Amino acid sequence: MTSDTPTAPFSLLLPVYAGDNAEFLRLAYASSVDDQTLRPAEAVIVQDGPVGAELAGELVRIERDSVIPVRIVRLETNQGLTAGLNAGLAACAHPIVARMDADDVSEPERFTRQWQVMSQGYDLVGTGMSEFENDPDVVAAVRVPPVGEERIRAHAKTHNPFNHPTMMYRREALAAVGDYQTFGKMEDYWLGVRLLQNGARCENIAEPLVRYRVGAGAFARRGGWTEARTEWALQRELLRMGFIGRGEYARNVVVKGAYRLMPASVKRVLFRRFVGSGLPGDKASDN
Repeated sequence: MTSDTPTAPFSLLLPVYAGDNAEFLRLAYASSVDDQTLRPAEAVIVQDGPVGAELAGELVRIERDSVIPVRIVRLETNQGLTAGLNAGLAACAHPIVARMDADDVSEPERFTRQWQVMSQGYDLVGTGMSEFENDPDVVAAVRVPPVGEERIRAHAKTHNPFNHPTMMYRREALAAVGDYQTFGKMEDYWLGVRLLQNGARCENIAEPLVRYRVGAGAFARRGGWTEARTEWALQRELLRMGFIGRGEYARNVVVKGAYRLMPASVKRVLFRRFVGSGLPGDKASDN
């Protein structure tokens, strides 16, 4: 895109920590700013604790060369994703914020499409994702989210209905439910449920507008007793707040708890068939 590419009054929120790759960050940022048909008005990058020289150098380069204003929020110690995102939200100058991960790739039409839907009064708009392992141009699978508020709410009773790195949302809607809250690796699912329960208008665009880098060992990371206990704690909260009934609670505790404790190879088969639309895996933070 050129320097006269239009912008809209929303902020790009991009968290970075020591485990991120400088080359991946460069691609993620360029795809979400330089290559967009509608650019954010600013970028807020949260550096969550100290980072290595290569990643620090890339942050300096982005801040120096960016075609839009960049604000880097540097946290002295690694505080985790939830604290990092909330620090970034507090630094955003605009009422609408678009999430982005430091190793994914945005399609050029992503923000144009999401902004059109947000302009209809929605509080959160997610999109589909195409997944890749090494080469962003080689699609391994596509994850299609539920579309329509009724289908989104029904889906949320068993799974996160929003692909977290695709989300664009209104800051006031998040503030109304207490912003991000720590919930194991399920902070995005917990956020989405609280938004829905609070009456936020949420929608998804089915098309894959983000390319999602699949992490190695994803199914092993999403299992074990720690993840099962987090799952059960989340189900208790969903029951307590009235988002699910007792029958749904019992089903979820059994089915999702068993899933967390299964061997990774079995989880992969089940996820492909019932949850992931044929997906080969995901990052540890997915729900």
